[in-house]
Amino acid sequence: MTARVGVITFPGTLDDVDAARAVRLAGAGAVSLWHADADLKGVDAVVVPGGFSYGDYLRCGAIAKFAPVMGEVVSAANRGMPVLGICNGFQVLCEAGLLPGALTRNAGLHFVCRDLWLEVASNSTAWTTRYELGADLLVPLKSGEGRYVASEKVLDELEGEGRVVFRYRDNPNGSARDIAGILNDKRNVLGMMPHPERVVDPITGGTDGRALFQSLIETLS
Repeated sequence: MTARVGVITFPGTLDDVDAARAVRLAGAGAVSLWHADADLKGVDAVVVPGGFSYGDYLRCGAIAKFAPVMGEVVSAANRGMPVLGICNGFQVLCEAGLLPGALTRNAGLHFVCRDLWLEVASNSTAWTTRYELGADLLVPLKSGEGRYVASEKVLDELEGEGRVVFRYRDNPNGSARDIAGILNDKRNVLGMMPHPERVVDPITGGTDGRALFQSLIETLS
């Protein structure tokens, strides 16, 4: 039976089409989920994609956490469903309490939009089993509020429990300890600022992100 992965669309979402394409290229069915519907349509996993949900008024992701669909995502994540938040999706997951810490304005207050190198810091997650530990990935980043911050206690816990999944090789935004992606304590929710869904096909610039979605599908099989 083909795995079904939900992709949420909020007002202002930009990357839902790319995320759905990445899911399909990995061999799963992509299911559209609307922000106003408290219904996950029986999916096996959820992607919260990038963009500017609700115009990023207040703080990035602060309004999206109240969307009816997010109540269902939180409940499903607490039951163990794999959830991936990319860029604005990472911000939404932090605001919703599924991930610790917060995403703040980039160091230097500049919007960063470029390809950059990531290190795979953990390959023992539903999303990274296909990667070699320590592998280098070339993945686009496009954000103005991508600086990950947390208390020293939380940062130590993330490090000590192997919950830092991706690190920047050349930190572009001042994120604490070069963190580009983290897991929750149950290890089923991943948030990351760079965009793996943008590098799943050679014709769009590379394939370093495809294994992330393939890892999930294999985990669900």
